[in-house]
Amino acid sequence: MPEPATIRAAAGGPGEPRRLLGIDLGQRRIGLAIADADGLTSRPLATVNRARSLQPEDDAATLARFAMEQRVTELVVGLPLEARGTRGPMAEEAEAWAGAVAALLGLPVTMRDERLSSHLAESRLGPMPRGRSGGAPSRTQRDRYREKVDREAAAIILQDELDARRGSGRVTG
Repeated sequence: MPEPATIRAAAGGPGEPRRLLGIDLGQRRIGLAIADADGLTSRPLATVNRARSLQPEDDAATLARFAMEQRVTELVVGLPLEARGTRGPMAEEAEAWAGAVAALLGLPVTMRDERLSSHLAESRLGPMPRGRSGGAPSRTQRDRYREKVDREAAAIILQDELDARRGSGRVTG
């Protein structure tokens, strides 16, 4: 994995636009989205498999490549709050993971409420495609659909952050 200074250097200098990487952390996969250079819109980027160890260090090695390629200056990680808006075990795990990954990559991190992001992503994408002859979808079809949902959820999380910053006057781009 590249050193944090190498990742920061790839992001450019002070005059460069800020590039935010949205992250939808799951148990099996990580959905990624990137903010456009103007900091106004997000778009789905990729879905990567979690490291088998589920350790932040192993996931950071995978994310480092995207951070350098996309010239990322900040991470925005979905925070899985409970329905009432309280922090439960999943939120605590996500915060610990995000803090560890941010430190390993040498990038700042912002946590963003992700409640209903996967549901909204599924609504945007429509129903899962049917299998051959209208039957149940195959495992491959289900996996591909779930990967799309994860990417789309990351874009929703990131777009929520971009909109909040624009509303508060915080500049992103």
